[in-house]
Amino acid sequence: MEPISLIIAALGAGAIAATKDTAGTAVKDTYQGLKALIKKKFESQPKAQMVLEEHETDPETYNAPLKKKLAEAGADKDAAIIKAAQELLNQVKEQPGGQQIINQNISNVKYAATSGSGNASISDINEQGTSKEN
Repeated sequence: MEPISLIIAALGAGAIAATKDTAGTAVKDTYQGLKALIKKKFESQPKAQMVLEEHETDPETYNAPLKKKLAEAGADKDAAIIKAAQELLNQVKEQPGGQQIINQNISNVKYAATSGSGNASISDINEQGTSKEN
């Protein structure tokens, strides 16, 4: 998974997992840590900070704007952010129901390119009134 998609997936999965009673302190702390790193990256960009906050409650609407702001800020080249995002995804995956949270979050991305190993499933992609299912 390319770095921006990894960060977006981690933020989405972390936001969902953090609201669950089963989420451990480590997941919540890592999620807050990732957000803090990104906020620091967006330090001089109030609009980008707003997009990050709004993404937490409405990821479907704010995925594209956040992706753009992350790219503009160079978050995809920031080793600490990438490491925190990967760590968060790993922690969420270990939680009860965590893999479903990650799969759900990744499946809500309209266009995505991934590489690596593991399992992936994308379904119910709708484009201009058509539906394609695998």
